[in-house]
Amino acid sequence: MAGGHANRRRGEVEAVIDGDRRILCLTLGALAELETAFSVSDLNGLADRFSSGRLKAADMIRLIGAGLRGGGNLLSDDEVAAMSVEGGVVGYARIVGDLLAATFVGAEAEPAVNP
Repeated sequence: MAGGHANRRRGEVEAVIDGDRRILCLTLGALAELETAFSVSDLNGLADRFSSGRLKAADMIRLIGAGLRGGGNLLSDDEVAAMSVEGGVVGYARIVGDLLAATFVGAEAEPAVNP
């Protein structure tokens, strides 16, 4: 789903990925997908894992992929891995940080950079 506007109160963020503005959201389904992918038993386990600040590239692909799918973008992790964002790895990290803040901190969190 390209286009649209993110609603931070719903945990959504916007990001330009492969030249298209997309909505990402870690819905309950997306969070359940991540619990399985990261072999954690609950949301606290996810929060603990992400709060370490140490994520592999594969972790970022999983997070962005789950967020894209939660935002209505039907993309596989393999498709996400082949996509590009402005700023390269720093751009990916910004998206992940914004997505995690919107999910675990709430609507009060400001995005790191306004797209």
